[in-house]
Amino acid sequence: MNEYLKFDIEIIVSLLIVLSIFIGFANNRTSSIGIGILNRWSRWVCVSAGLAFFVHQMDWAARPFWVLAIIFFLCWLLLETLYTWVAINAMSQSTLALFPRFRNNSTGEEWPAQRKLLELRDWLRAENFKKRQALVAELGGGVTLRSSIYQNERGSIRAQILFLPQPNGIINHCLSFTSETSDNERLITDNLNTPYGGFYPENWNVRRKPWSRSAEKLLRHHEKRIQELEIDPYEIDPIDDINRQQGVLERINIEAGFLVPHHLQEEMGRITWEGRYRVWKEVWLLNYFGIAGKG
Repeated sequence: MNEYLKFDIEIIVSLLIVLSIFIGFANNRTSSIGIGILNRWSRWVCVSAGLAFFVHQMDWAARPFWVLAIIFFLCWLLLETLYTWVAINAMSQSTLALFPRFRNNSTGEEWPAQRKLLELRDWLRAENFKKRQALVAELGGGVTLRSSIYQNERGSIRAQILFLPQPNGIINHCLSFTSETSDNERLITDNLNTPYGGFYPENWNVRRKPWSRSAEKLLRHHEKRIQELEIDPYEIDPIDDINRQQGVLERINIEAGFLVPHHLQEEMGRITWEGRYRVWKEVWLLNYFGIAGKG
C-alpha cells in the first residue's frame, strides 16, 4: 500500500513540475495577468510539493508527505515575503521616480509594433478618440515610461495608455479613462496591474480593474459611472494636467504619511514604514489574486 501511495505522489509531483514549466513558458510569452498569477501559484505549489517529496524519499524527516508540503509551503511564503520587503526597501532608497513628471515625446517612438497595441489604437480611432499628445517620463536607471493621451469628441473623457516594458522583452500596456465633474470630482477607471500602495486625494474616485483587459468593457464601465453626472469638458493640455496631478499625489502622500518629507529622505528613505507595508500588501494581492488597493 505504501508503495502505491509513494508511486501516486511521484506521479502527482511530476505532473506539477511539468505543468509549472509549461505555465512558466507561457508566462514568458505573454503579458496576461491571469497566466502571471497562475504561474506564481504553480511555482509555489510545485516547489513545496517537490521539496516535500525529496525529503520524504530521503527519509530526512519522520513526517508524512502532506505535513512536509505544508511546512515548505509556509517557508516559501516567508522567503518571498522577505524578498518582497527587501525589494521595497531598495526601491525606497533608490532614485527611481515614484511620481515621474512627463514631457513631450519628440522621438517618434510612440506605439510599439505589437498586434494587440495596434488593434487598441485602431479601436480608439473607431470610438472617435483623437490623439492629443505623446508623452515620455524618465523613471531612472535608463528606464523610460511612454504614454499616449487620447480624448473623445466631447472632451468629457480622456484615455491614457501607459506602455510598460517587461523583463521578458514584451511591452505591456495599461489603460486609464478619466473625467472631471463640475464639482471638481475626478473619476478614474483603469486596469493598471502595478502596485501603488499610496493615497488618493479626497476628490478622486478611482475604480481599478486589473483583470479587465478589454478596452471596450473598461470604457463602457467608465461611461456608466459618469452617465448621470455633469461632466466638464477638458480644456487644459494633457501634459500640464498629468504633471499637476503627479505633484498633487506626491504632496498628498507626504501629508498622509506614505512618503517621507523631502528633507529627511536621504537619511530615512523615501517611503515610510507604514507606506512600505501598504506596498507589500498590494504586491501580494496583485501577484496572487489580481486585487488592486483602493488608496
